[in-house]
Amino acid sequence: MPDSPTPWQSFSDRIHAAATADEIALVEHELFGRKAGAMTNALKALRDVSPDQRRTVAEDLNRWKGALETQLETRKKELGSPSEEKMKTADALDTSLPIPSRERGHLHLIPEFIRTVEEVFGRMGFDVATGPEIETEEMNFNKLNIPPDHPARDLQDTFWIKSENPEERLLLRTQTSPMQIRYMQSHTPPLRVIAPGKTYRKDSDATHSPMFHQFEGLMIGKDITLANMKAVMSTAIRELTFPDAEFRFRTGFFPFVEPGLEVDMRWRGDEGKSREGKWLEVVGCGMVHPNVLKNCGIDPKKWQGFAFGFGVERLIMIKHQIPDLRAFFSGDLRFLRQF
Repeated sequence: MPDSPTPWQSFSDRIHAAATADEIALVEHELFGRKAGAMTNALKALRDVSPDQRRTVAEDLNRWKGALETQLETRKKELGSPSEEKMKTADALDTSLPIPSRERGHLHLIPEFIRTVEEVFGRMGFDVATGPEIETEEMNFNKLNIPPDHPARDLQDTFWIKSENPEERLLLRTQTSPMQIRYMQSHTPPLRVIAPGKTYRKDSDATHSPMFHQFEGLMIGKDITLANMKAVMSTAIRELTFPDAEFRFRTGFFPFVEPGLEVDMRWRGDEGKSREGKWLEVVGCGMVHPNVLKNCGIDPKKWQGFAFGFGVERLIMIKHQIPDLRAFFSGDLRFLRQF
């Protein structure tokens, strides 16, 4: 310990007497604070000491500075580590307690199901395509043979986006069908592709959501018929839900297919909970309209095929008997832990 001026010894005594980390922090600040620390100011004042005394004063200050810093670090460690006696009483471990369970994270139902979709259709030879969620009116409606006065274009159904170019209207895509258009424009037949992703429509109830997931698909060849489409639909439904799933085809209308069909699945469990009774629509499909093929540069006299669009949430609702689609987006851990 250096021989000492009284102020530095008093700081040393306070360090040894400190009983808490806060007291140590206070002493450290009083000593080494950048603006008002006693040691800081003393070192700055060396420039005012006469040259013949400066060396002696500097050596003394440096000795005290090193000693005080060492004492501070030692005391910090002592106060930060509980004593052996304290650990025996206040921090004792009860080895008779059960080991706490550790909850493991997992994928949400929707992306997990989409992975399964890609695997099932991959085995049937389908490619996977993805694209922008902000689409042009040309891709989302015009190329799909949807008339200018079709209700789907109305403000109450579609989320339109302000665009700096009035000639190119933008919107949040209402289906993943635009990816079929993009795929046909960049590939030559024969084609097999699915396009999973988010879609947006102004609708919200037990079986609808403003944002939901679809996987749409397309198969183009020279001899593709409705029989091929029904075989693919039947295989997909049974692979993705139940081997003995009960479903039915019925006629439907969509501007981009002709003829058009819809597929309903029978609700399993309590029919009163399904909000839709016995049946729930899960897919729209049909033979691709010749105008859509022409819009993509494909000759409808040589090529034909079918397109389809499944509702991801609806298939999962059927599979797990979930009566309300909104549960998928609630973030309720009680719901998510069941899967």
